[in-house]
Amino acid sequence: MSIVRFTLNGAPVSCEVPADALLVDTIRSAFGLTGTKKGCGTGDCGACTVLIDGVPVRSCIYLTCMADGRDVVTIEGLGGPGRLTAVQQAFMDAGAVQCGYCIPGMIMVATAFLNRNPHPTREQARESVSGNLCRCTGYQKIVDAVMLAAARLGEEGR
Repeated sequence: MSIVRFTLNGAPVSCEVPADALLVDTIRSAFGLTGTKKGCGTGDCGACTVLIDGVPVRSCIYLTCMADGRDVVTIEGLGGPGRLTAVQQAFMDAGAVQCGYCIPGMIMVATAFLNRNPHPTREQARESVSGNLCRCTGYQKIVDAVMLAAARLGEEGR
């Protein structure tokens, strides 16, 4: 067992975990944050994506102990009812949310992407979410949402 200390959604946290504990399990069980979904368990689907030091990471293949001293942000750390981020609101407005299972990971990837590339082309937006699997939307509305968020963030002057 190891004690791991990191920042989770802006708050310092610590937990005692076995050396092989996966971050997705720790986030969900130790901290009760269930927005991060456990999908494939192999890092292929992206439903478990969180931001670690601003970079999208598949938490189902990331050991909790590797988060020691890092800044971890889950979907709950981005915004919530009454205070959605521009990306979250764009996903709602573009009709990109269907069953919702993949959406937290999609929003995390889109957020990191737009932080790096605030003025993407449609093709860049499509490529940015291409590593996350969605069985419901066909990606068109998801790409629309990324582009809508980019436009809105540009209007806000970031």
